Amino acid sequence: MSISTTDNSVTRALLISIRTPCVTQEDVDESLSELGRLVNTLGFTVVGTKTQRQKSTKQLSVLGSGKLEELATLTGESTASEQDEPPIEFDQDELSELLTTPGIKGQANVVVFDCELSPNQLSNVEEALGVEVYDRTRVIIEIFSKHARTRTAKLQVEIARLNYLTPRLRDESSGDRERQKGRSISETVFEISRRRVRTQIAELRRELTKLQREMQGRSSGRIEQLTVALVGYTNAGKSSLMRALTGSEVLVEDKLFATLDTTVRTLLPPTQPRILISDTVGFIQKLPHDLVASFHSTLEEAKNADLLLYVVDASDENFASQLAVVNHVLHELNTDLSNKLLLLNKVDCLSDDQQLELLEKYPDALLISSRDKADVALVHREIQNALEKTMCNACFQIPYTASGIMGEIHSKMQVIDEEYLQDGIRMTLKASPIAFERLHKMMQISY
Repeated sequence: MSISTTDNSVTRALLISIRTPCVTQEDVDESLSELGRLVNTLGFTVVGTKTQRQKSTKQLSVLGSGKLEELATLTGESTASEQDEPPIEFDQDELSELLTTPGIKGQANVVVFDCELSPNQLSNVEEALGVEVYDRTRVIIEIFSKHARTRTAKLQVEIARLNYLTPRLRDESSGDRERQKGRSISETVFEISRRRVRTQIAELRRELTKLQREMQGRSSGRIEQLTVALVGYTNAGKSSLMRALTGSEVLVEDKLFATLDTTVRTLLPPTQPRILISDTVGFIQKLPHDLVASFHSTLEEAKNADLLLYVVDASDENFASQLAVVNHVLHELNTDLSNKLLLLNKVDCLSDDQQLELLEKYPDALLISSRDKADVALVHREIQNALEKTMCNACFQIPYTASGIMGEIHSKMQVIDEEYLQDGIRMTLKASPIAFERLHKMMQISY
């Protein structure tokens, strides 16, 4: 473990990882590297890392194989009441060394575990180390809280944050409870706090449900439109590609989770029919379940899209495992993956040999840089080609008086042929089956 000297005014994080027999050292290094980027996004400075081998994560022996009683001696706390929670165990010698090694406590004022700790474990570790302790889940939730911009995203993140916080509220009112024994109805300050948090969560859920209904209403208005969803790992370059394809001022930052809100824009140059592009929240390993659940409605844009653009940072040596994470989350959402296009982005950072190797491994993928206008134009063409395969041809006779129908046709369909007759225009059109169904209904109403 190497520790660097840092300024006293910054938050200095010591990262701790657990390696079980089923986890390779490569996986540990990859996860720790990602955790380092996460805490940097949160504004922390990483001053060291430590990895511990353990037989099982069920016991979560974070720093060694010592006994719970030894930890309780140091903290003065007992966890016997937590019958269902696996104890967090420390090796006495290693713990003492960590606490007494010159420089470490003075330099690391936060400890971050690359896993999720139970409420009781978190409390014990904080008291044992004498510094604030984060787990991976809290780090991700804090980042989401900072980056949420729309009301919907803020509600989703706040619900996840409160769900995380509620079981971790500490009961400092045991003396009050003793004094209240014998009363038929009584609440401690701790119990009141938990009840208030549960009430707050319920209120937030009601507001979120209302906003989601409005979002679904807007989405239903786009159901006949051809839609493309950008999906991928966080910081893969989705927002940069979104800006290049649509000319929109989408936020682009070299940070994890810079985008949390779904943005929908029209593909430019415009096509006929019009194609909508949506940018979605990025994925990450060990994404907290509450956040996946909270952002379920946001990810509906990907689930309902006609085409998925898998954006991958090909310059990241771990992009294969990141791609697996994206596939896993989309499978959890029951997303149809039959129509997708793999985009290996940021190839301008790779050598010619590396690009050739990627082409051999992923022959159906497009190697692009979102900074290259020619590559963006290639993606534009491939989007049209892929969506044309989902469309079909049909012939309609449109009366000259049906100006509203003509507007529908030109905005959502491709005109293949037109023949001007005495009582109307005979048009051969290309569009999605849903768009033709809507046009057929409009024709019945007009007649």
